[in-house]
Amino acid sequence: MPTLLIRHRVTDYDTWQRVFDEEVGTRRANGAQSGRAFRDDADPDQIWVLLEWDDLERARLFVRSDDLTEVMVRAGVAGRPGYWYLEETNRPQP
Repeated sequence: MPTLLIRHRVTDYDTWQRVFDEEVGTRRANGAQSGRAFRDDADPDQIWVLLEWDDLERARLFVRSDDLTEVMVRAGVAGRPGYWYLEETNRPQP
């Protein structure tokens, strides 16, 4: 499944988490199928978001959208996020 991986730093984790949870509808409307967020153990202000997408082109459009820019400002994302577009190569193994 096409996947978008986002890495960014936040100024306040609780604010970021609240906004991330509120914006599930925005992500789904833009093609996200599911999402998971991870917090770096050594640096808890660094967040990794893994979003499964219906189509990588729609993920690219979302990254460039005003919707995402506005959400990141409200969420307190600091600095420039990193984005990786991933295609699964095989099925997960147990």
